[in-house]
Amino acid sequence: MTSVTRPDAAQKHLATLRRLIMETTGIKLPESKRSMIEARLRRRLIALGLPDLGAYLTHLFEEQGLERELPRIVDLLTTNKTDFFREPEHYRMLSERLIPEALNRVPGRDRVRFRLWSAAASTGAEAWSAAMLLARAAEAAPRLDWAILGTDISRRVLDVARRAIYPESDLAPVPAPLREAYTMRGRGPDGAPAIRIVPELRARVRFAPLNLLSAPHAVDTGLDLVFLRNVLIYFEPEIQARVIAGVARHLRPQGHLIVGHSESMSVQKPGLRQIAPGVFRNEGGS
Repeated sequence: MTSVTRPDAAQKHLATLRRLIMETTGIKLPESKRSMIEARLRRRLIALGLPDLGAYLTHLFEEQGLERELPRIVDLLTTNKTDFFREPEHYRMLSERLIPEALNRVPGRDRVRFRLWSAAASTGAEAWSAAMLLARAAEAAPRLDWAILGTDISRRVLDVARRAIYPESDLAPVPAPLREAYTMRGRGPDGAPAIRIVPELRARVRFAPLNLLSAPHAVDTGLDLVFLRNVLIYFEPEIQARVIAGVARHLRPQGHLIVGHSESMSVQKPGLRQIAPGVFRNEGGS
């Protein structure tokens, strides 16, 4: 492997990498982000025994290392901030309005199908938070047949989501009755105290890799609710519109899209009507 790289070549390779990340993920990394890029990729430099970012870029673009490294680069350069019951108003909307509306829509004792997509699932906190509320609702109304799909571009965070094991402190935002009903105490792989989501919930939630830029998506249509929260902020406006359009195709008529509180202005798609902060109803058909 090359350990010394000309500054001009390194600059050219870095521009190529930034452009590739933009094309692959929609995330714009301006030239000013070089120090952030280097810090996040340091793990790969150490793993490959390379002295600096320039040498790593040479490995990618002059030594045919890109194909193997690209999934790892995407994992390291994408932001995966998430918390249980983050932006709690959205979860109140789910439990107090959207689930009751779904139950009222189907008469008598007929089965009520409710499908939710966590489209930028990260390590799974969003999906598991929603799962607790749906499970609690199904205890009161057993005809509620619910399931959740969580997707993310990063396979690393999806592995965490599937294991459903978290440090005890991560579950602090979860209301105590839900924490007691739907989690188990134990120890994580490192022996530290940990909490795991109960098997009953894990049976109804699945996770799969998905790139939001790669529409059409291999996701069911006719969904009742899509969470697309706190990911649009990383995209340019034209990519935001493209992602929203791709995701909205999967909503049933009168289904709902929920984005982050700071992202409401990004939703300009005809047929999506805002009914609460960050919450949009699909009134334009499927």
